[in-house]
Amino acid sequence: MDSLGDGNHTAVTEFILLGLTNDPVLRIIVFMIILCIYLVTISGNLSTIILIRISSQLHHPMYFFLSHLAFADMGSSSSVSPNMLVNFLVETNTISYPGCAIQLGSAGFFGTAECFILAAMAYDRFMAICNPLLYSTKMSTQVCVQLLIVCYIGSFFNASSYTISFHFLLFCGANRVNHFFCDFAPLVELSCSDISVPEVVPSFSSGSVIVVTVTVIVVSYVYILLTILKIRSIEGRHKAMSTCTSHLTSVTLFYGTITFIYMIPKSSFSTDQNKVVSVFYMVVIPMLNPLIYSLRNNEIKRALKRAWQKNNFLVKTDIS
Repeated sequence: MDSLGDGNHTAVTEFILLGLTNDPVLRIIVFMIILCIYLVTISGNLSTIILIRISSQLHHPMYFFLSHLAFADMGSSSSVSPNMLVNFLVETNTISYPGCAIQLGSAGFFGTAECFILAAMAYDRFMAICNPLLYSTKMSTQVCVQLLIVCYIGSFFNASSYTISFHFLLFCGANRVNHFFCDFAPLVELSCSDISVPEVVPSFSSGSVIVVTVTVIVVSYVYILLTILKIRSIEGRHKAMSTCTSHLTSVTLFYGTITFIYMIPKSSFSTDQNKVVSVFYMVVIPMLNPLIYSLRNNEIKRALKRAWQKNNFLVKTDIS
């Protein structure tokens, strides 16, 4: 820690992350669970990206966005999981001031990217079901790339609102962050400076992202539902709805936890409860998404089967 000019306080140059628990036995158990989840997350999402790239039958807008959702999931988990795993192995887990800013920004970037990509996927389903004749034109490769660029630019600006606000916070000695990563809320609690503007700006930015993306998703699915209800055959309705079930499951899980973390007043739940929900939001959901799409999507299951059969054929050819 460095001394401030007035000599009465010390400037914080690093933070101590208190983590999830101090119980030695529980730390080992949770370490093994988080490690397994992280390995499944990386392998599952990476496999999804590779499968979509190598399978020509998956070269459609929905799977284009799904591959980037998998990328965002890997980024979101990787921004917190490695450091959290280290926290279980050392007595005191410290993170530098720049490291804290990077972790805060990366978590914000990938979390926001997931919001935007889920909204883009809802719009894609709306175009596919409500405007099937115009789908190939309205969702061309160029349009998909443009939508994705907007997703990442919006994510960058929202993440920047957190990192810039973080740099405006002053810390005068207290550096024990009651969380497993550099989340903005516990950092604000440690600040000894005026937090009125630094606290409001990220809240406004994140709130705007949530309102915009939720509006796109809700409006898209209202039109989708109205279109499905107009389909006379039960088989046709089931086929149309089956293309949305995986996306709806991901949206429900993701926005359900976001609502708990950001919309419910902090006084109504404890810090430990917030940590558990954050683990689910940043660690568990990135693992679940590839499982949801692989288990509930027939096209992905067929692509997996073809890739598996092709691989077995090549192995047998090499052996013979």
